[in-house]
Amino acid sequence: MKITVVGRQMNVYDDMKALIEKKLSKLDKFFAAEPDATVTLSCKHNDRNIEITISAAGTLFRSEVRGDSFRDALDDAVSNIERQIRKNKTRLAKRLRSTMAPPPEVEEFDDTVADEEEIIRTKTYPTKPMSAEEAILQMNLLGHQFFVFKDDQSSDTCVVYARKDGGYGLIVPEKD
Repeated sequence: MKITVVGRQMNVYDDMKALIEKKLSKLDKFFAAEPDATVTLSCKHNDRNIEITISAAGTLFRSEVRGDSFRDALDDAVSNIERQIRKNKTRLAKRLRSTMAPPPEVEEFDDTVADEEEIIRTKTYPTKPMSAEEAILQMNLLGHQFFVFKDDQSSDTCVVYARKDGGYGLIVPEKD
């Protein structure tokens, strides 16, 4: 696994990097090809935050955990990702074991200080054609409330979202 460790307004020491590599190496058994992992560590209000994003075969796995120490947060984040993989094992088996598509490029962020009516953050990412079911799976793996994707049948840009009643919604653009 190719691991990139980033410290937000802090230095990450070699012993922590070695611990991160050791903990993430136990996830290698789930992937046929070598996945890319980005681990971001930060401190806010005496809480230790760790965010792990793993990109493998076009699928993203993400966990963000806040804890009293980085070691505890790392253990929780790795177990969260392992639980995501096990929970969706049957659906992900084909995608992870095959070389379906190259992993998406790193997301680009543009953070600016703005008034309330201005755009505060812009996020870009590559889209690939997928079904609504696959988009729901990807949304759940990322832990988001909605997911924008390109429909594999109509090539329209669509949105799936999690409803408050536990179901899912799909927004499809109207044809002219």
